Amino acid sequence: MQENRREQQKAEVGRNPNLSKEAVINVLKDVYDPEIPVNIWDLGLIYALEIDPEKRSVYVLMTVTAPGCPVAEPLRVMVEDRLYALGFTDVKVELTFDPPWSIDRMTEEGKETLRALGYPI
Repeated sequence: MQENRREQQKAEVGRNPNLSKEAVINVLKDVYDPEIPVNIWDLGLIYALEIDPEKRSVYVLMTVTAPGCPVAEPLRVMVEDRLYALGFTDVKVELTFDPPWSIDRMTEEGKETLRALGYPI
């Protein structure tokens, strides 16, 4: 009886839309670099994203626009907190500077936002 309940819970977790890649990306699109008016997804700050809904785990490898950025750790913690709030119970957000970030990593949406604001892209 207990084993059947565990299997049912695993199946429910696997169908949880909050633990989907789309949900994670939407959360990342709500986090902004405080110096640039573009979200971290469209800035290209996310280098890797691994999600296992069954284990309720997510791994994010991210960077910031420049080494020594004073908001690197607060930004990492913000991403971590938002992913826990989605329903993940195992969250790892790691910072890297290899390779260094460049404007080439930005999405077209991010570049368009900056162009609209008068940034020379």
